Amino acid sequence: MGIFPYIYFMIEDFNITEDKNKISFYAGMVTSAFTFAEFSTGLLWGRLSDKVGRKPVLLTGLIGTALSVLIFGFAPNLTVALIARAVGGLLNGNMGVLQTTVAELVTAKEHQPRAYTIMPVVWCLGSIVGPMIGGALARPCISYPGLFLPGSIWDKYPYLLPNLFSAFIVLIGVINGVLFLEETHAGKKQKPDRGLELGNWILSGLPIFRKCTEPRDEKSKMAEMEAQPLIDHEEQLPGYRTNENSPESSPRIRSASVASVPWDALDLENGRENLSLGISKIFTRSVVLNIVSFGILAFHTMTFDQLFPVFLSTAPPDHPREISLPFKFVDGFGLDSKTIGIILSAQGAYQLLINMFLIPPVLKRFGARRLFRFLVIAYFSLYLITPYLVLLPEKYRMLGVGMVLVWKCTFASMAYPSNAILTADSAPSHLALGTINGVAASTASLCRAFGPTISGILYAVGLQTGYSGLAWWCSAFVAIGGAIVGFQIQEPQSHTDSKMATVPTNDAEAGQPETTQVTGRAASAISES
Repeated sequence: MGIFPYIYFMIEDFNITEDKNKISFYAGMVTSAFTFAEFSTGLLWGRLSDKVGRKPVLLTGLIGTALSVLIFGFAPNLTVALIARAVGGLLNGNMGVLQTTVAELVTAKEHQPRAYTIMPVVWCLGSIVGPMIGGALARPCISYPGLFLPGSIWDKYPYLLPNLFSAFIVLIGVINGVLFLEETHAGKKQKPDRGLELGNWILSGLPIFRKCTEPRDEKSKMAEMEAQPLIDHEEQLPGYRTNENSPESSPRIRSASVASVPWDALDLENGRENLSLGISKIFTRSVVLNIVSFGILAFHTMTFDQLFPVFLSTAPPDHPREISLPFKFVDGFGLDSKTIGIILSAQGAYQLLINMFLIPPVLKRFGARRLFRFLVIAYFSLYLITPYLVLLPEKYRMLGVGMVLVWKCTFASMAYPSNAILTADSAPSHLALGTINGVAASTASLCRAFGPTISGILYAVGLQTGYSGLAWWCSAFVAIGGAIVGFQIQEPQSHTDSKMATVPTNDAEAGQPETTQVTGRAASAISES
């Protein structure tokens, strides 16, 4: 988001073309370079996170982002700018891994609406600060001639300053991740983490943050309790080689009522098999439909995000063109980078508010599937209407821009969490979520790569032929395709919502029957044995 306010002017400064109508095409190339590269490695990072854990992959992605923005800030031409964006995409697999992390942290369905809006909230914070910083700090010798003198490094590299700021913020994120980010992978989170231990030690020395260490201490206590034997040392069983020495027939072990036992923890044999699930078992029809729907959503929403700043930057034609409604018209806003940055920051502020206060109750009220279906049906109308903003009277134009951004932000803030919940719930095993979200991230990256490039070409063609809404209307047709796919998605049966079955057990010492609650899959396995 940080490059959007100035990407039009950056391409213009590269002096690639004299035809300003073609600037949108090259701007789309710069945006797409990141997502094309991200597509090529998305599955790799997802699979790697299943093997080494989520935390190392997330930290690597942040480091890759810092390196990318530094190269981009020093870019003297289009080639270096494309390489910089590609480096960021190759080293950044965070989108899918982050979704996996959230899915592993939140297993109760009633908590999903709130949990899956955390990432959009953080994204909104970046959407507020990023465009504002990008628009304000780009070309500082022009914006602040008293502070940044001509002939200095800021004049030679006019887009270095906002990228230096971005690299500094990312560095803070890396340090924060090393010290305070906990591993969520089921097979890796029990391993010692020196960075987390250091962060815990730092917080324990600060009275104001001392309570932050209590959950970790409590978790350590729980781990120690789980490691304790169920019976005293002198009562410990010699082994479980025979039926006589099995826990079921031992007279010293007293049964206990358990409120609920997650299937993934109970079914140890299948848990091992889930680590190496085949492709056909992981990518069920429901999973594939959710991934395809996610890709289509990413295509047209990214198209909007990249095209709208270019749309606002486009100057009105020098010579008025003939208008033949409803489709043939050409005009522009001609806004500068500062104004565009403020508009995009206001968009981020609104998105932050609705993600905090509106989206969770709406998701809870209507459910992910019903809400997602409504959104994919109504999305196409947004793209039909947007290009007509240039035809509004001058005094109503900014009002129209605000209404369209509110519409877009509301829909996007609801659609992405809904799809994430549906994808997580449709996974055959949470142990395969890294792979599933890696493929979903790669698919979305590919679509995000094609979206800006194709829309840039269509927008340039539309300006030349007199149909400035061409790129927007093509996005509307893509959104209709997304609605067709979205309507085929069925309500998934989550592992965490499995029906509870009652299995009788015996209390050998008291002679009283007790019941243990287990999941439906576990009950069937017990009955078969």
